[in-house]
Amino acid sequence: MDSALGATSATVTTRTWRKVGARIIPLIGVAYVMSYVDRANLGYIAAPMSRDLHLDSGQVGLAAGLFFIGYIIVEVPSNLALRRFGARKWITRIMLTWGLVTGLTATVDSAAALYVARLALGFAEAGLAAGILLYLTYWFPRRQRSWALTGFFLMIPVSSIVGSPLAAALLTWGQNLFGIAGWRSLFLVEGALTILIGILIFVFLPDRPADARWLDETEKSSLERTLAAEAEEQRGHGALTGLRQALISGRVWALAVTFFAIVFGLYPLAFFLPTMITAITHGVGGAADISSVLLSGIPYLVAALAMLAWVRVAGRRTAVFATGVPMAVGAAGLLLATFAGNGPVFILAVCLSVAGIYTAMPQFWRIPAIGLTGTAAASGIALINSVSNLSGFVGPYFTGAIKTATGSFTYALLAIAVIMVAGLAVLLTIGRRVERLDGKLGS
Repeated sequence: MDSALGATSATVTTRTWRKVGARIIPLIGVAYVMSYVDRANLGYIAAPMSRDLHLDSGQVGLAAGLFFIGYIIVEVPSNLALRRFGARKWITRIMLTWGLVTGLTATVDSAAALYVARLALGFAEAGLAAGILLYLTYWFPRRQRSWALTGFFLMIPVSSIVGSPLAAALLTWGQNLFGIAGWRSLFLVEGALTILIGILIFVFLPDRPADARWLDETEKSSLERTLAAEAEEQRGHGALTGLRQALISGRVWALAVTFFAIVFGLYPLAFFLPTMITAITHGVGGAADISSVLLSGIPYLVAALAMLAWVRVAGRRTAVFATGVPMAVGAAGLLLATFAGNGPVFILAVCLSVAGIYTAMPQFWRIPAIGLTGTAAASGIALINSVSNLSGFVGPYFTGAIKTATGSFTYALLAIAVIMVAGLAVLLTIGRRVERLDGKLGS
């Protein structure tokens, strides 16, 4: 028998979903692009910045990881604040403060100053990712989330595709344009762009369907009824609804461990990929820095294409299957990278790994939304994302420290692959329980 949700959602036309996607996803996607460019920019400029500030790989990894301390601490309170004050105001606040911190990072003159700047950036930017994931549940019901999440997460590889040539251009011409070192100009330009996008968010982002001027009254009421029906059905089938329920739920913590494992391979590659390419191709100096930055954009282009291809399959599969397959591909790519003896093979292996990781990410976020609603959704999504961001602190420092100790990235890549495989095992275990609830909602 069809559920009430199915009958209600049928009243929302394909044209309406396309309109919502076209209006919402690019706007929040641009904000997310800037967040990933901001947190990954150390990878683009690691070599010239290290020479100017006399940093080793461990110090660069520590600076990259310190960002996530504030991110982890503030994530849950930030999502609760977004639920209270609305996405438009709260996301704008996040972007203005982090844009200011990023711009000021152009002035750092020592490892200690860089550490302070990265800590401050984490506190300023905290809550953006979890807030956007929560915001998407205000617009898209369960049946629409596979493509909506994929469209949003496409912005992460796009950020690397955009970030790589931007970084290369500023490394080349930043000194002439701004009178400061190219790597400093990158912080300055990214800070200004972030503030500009924050202003656009405040002007154009509606909090809920009822606030959207570009929807007519019929579309607004249909969307609101669909979302309300889904929330009611979730509560009736045992979805968590309260703050305390979400924070102590073993299911939520298991999902947090799974997402930790997925993204554990993401940040070391984001921060160290240009350096890895320089090392394996035996490049030295400014020209090598720029060519490595440009080459590091290739895996993210491949990832974007893989995400678009996989969403066609994933929409007809369970969320666990749609997440587990690309996780396995990502781990296999990392293992292949450890045996790469030359640049082309290494880049091919990284393409496989990055494509797997990025393709798994949007499909994973279909799972928590099945069993969380209301305050539990705000806190549970934030908790999962917060725990996963421990990987952002541990991963780069772990990778940089191993590189400093061994002179090679091989053992770090091998360890990351093992962690991803362990996360896959947790996903397959907890996933069956979540899918039972998913089956009830779809009945």
